[in-house]
Amino acid sequence: MSNRQLHRLTSAIEADIERGLYHGAVVKIARHGEVVLDTALGSTDVTAGRHASRSDVFRVLSVSKALTNTLVYNAIDRGLLSFNTRVVDVIPEFLGHDRFLAANKERVTLGHLLTHRAGMVVTPEPLPYRRLGDLSDVVAAICELPLAAVPGSVVNYSPALNHALMGEMCRRVNGDARFSDSMQREVLDPLGMTDTAFGLPERLASRIVPIRAVFGEEGWLTASDLEILNEVIDGDAEMPWVGSVTTAHDLFLLAEMYRRNGLDESGEPLLSRAVIDKVTRVQTGDEPNDLYRRIAEARGWEVGPGNLGFGFALSGTGVAPSFFGTMTSPRTFGNYGAGSTLFWVDPENDVTFVCLTAGAMEEGDNVLRFQRLSDLAISAVV
Repeated sequence: MSNRQLHRLTSAIEADIERGLYHGAVVKIARHGEVVLDTALGSTDVTAGRHASRSDVFRVLSVSKALTNTLVYNAIDRGLLSFNTRVVDVIPEFLGHDRFLAANKERVTLGHLLTHRAGMVVTPEPLPYRRLGDLSDVVAAICELPLAAVPGSVVNYSPALNHALMGEMCRRVNGDARFSDSMQREVLDPLGMTDTAFGLPERLASRIVPIRAVFGEEGWLTASDLEILNEVIDGDAEMPWVGSVTTAHDLFLLAEMYRRNGLDESGEPLLSRAVIDKVTRVQTGDEPNDLYRRIAEARGWEVGPGNLGFGFALSGTGVAPSFFGTMTSPRTFGNYGAGSTLFWVDPENDVTFVCLTAGAMEEGDNVLRFQRLSDLAISAVV
């Protein structure tokens, strides 16, 4: 990769920080598995005056979904789940107590949850923030919610509900007392992700990056909505949709496993090549992601397809605004967290990109920021 172009990337981030667009970033990029950039820029706690470090631990918000997805794929590979497993076959109480509210819920499958086509109501949280750390309470609340659409009929991004249900399904089929037990044994330990957890264990607390928003109280997600997660994602909270903490290095280990088609660093398979090939193909056709359609329309952008696979977002084709840029290959896949975090793998160019930032941006601005950084990163390929 071009050192000159990689310098343009770091210079762009430094210029953003100087302008106050966000506070800091930790970036790690590799091609063919060889690290070409591993750097920390700016500050990850402006209040404390702390310089960014590669060992910083971030609350990565919806990038947590990639970990939960990985646990789901692991269960599929082991024959415990399938894409067409119905939620009610694992969580019978999903139908709820009201027969009217139960309409169509028996049809919701794991595949619907993974592609955000379950028809779940678009609610950021099913319970007040203070109660979100108890997965059993969250699942009980979800079970009493009606569907907003017929399963499979619309791509309706659900920030919390789908992955809460998937985390609980994995816990039950694995026979564990806690979702975190399954995650630790099946994903984190095999990959050597020693600085990753759901909640915030005491051993990582001194390195945590606080969530501080650089925008106000307007929009679909407000500064308060994000900053309260500093208190909620704590201790042993279990939130499969948003509640993990990790470092750029650990997230890079996860992304590299996917780049290697399921093999860990030692060459042992964590996931099958077959399941990775399946989940990294667009499953939602030309349908837009409803949440990002609204952001695009509000800003006068072209509304592109949602490009969702079974759990991952993909680049797809076209040049509509995209987290993964306009020049990554169509099957580039990854995940992103509100206003702040992102990783992707470009299988055609064999590039892995991880960027965790401090100073959460408004989501439309976040799309444009990561689009620009992703284009700068992929333009370094020679």
